Amino acid sequence: MAQDETEDTSRMPYQLPFPKDALTEIVVPSAIPEDERLWVPQAENVWFRPLCLNRSQGYWMNLLKVRKSGVLARHRHPQGVHGLVLKGRWYYLEHDWVAETGSYVFEPPGETHTLVVPEDCEEMITFFQVNGIMYYVDPWGKATGYEDVFTKIDMCRAHFLDCGLGEDYVEQFIR
Repeated sequence: MAQDETEDTSRMPYQLPFPKDALTEIVVPSAIPEDERLWVPQAENVWFRPLCLNRSQGYWMNLLKVRKSGVLARHRHPQGVHGLVLKGRWYYLEHDWVAETGSYVFEPPGETHTLVVPEDCEEMITFFQVNGIMYYVDPWGKATGYEDVFTKIDMCRAHFLDCGLGEDYVEQFIR
């Protein structure tokens, strides 16, 4: 059927099939959930909310929530990281800026830093896209641990099983 070139098709959905092997989209209606079970514990007073755990490309996107002041963790990134502060503020000991609500941060490959939440901040929530790994180090660069998309998936499985959502709850975030 030929299309009438005068017909307004701007609000017509795409008419062809999607690629057969394309993955389904992820839609998280309430990224900052009211159900506290959706926050995965990472350390004392530190949680993350998975949004996308991409095991085929080795990155993850999550919200990091902190309800304490002090040093979180010193770490290095071999690949770039993007962050958007949704609530509160934080800074790195190695830099002279403060990321506050509404701030965007790009952390270039090779960056090593120590995240600190200030004393007067009750809660911090930041959206992060982490590519590759978070390589935890001491002040002289000696390895103390790491996280990658697979350790994040494992943490989610264990937490969701423990809190009653079931270990398969994490599957909706995995691509």
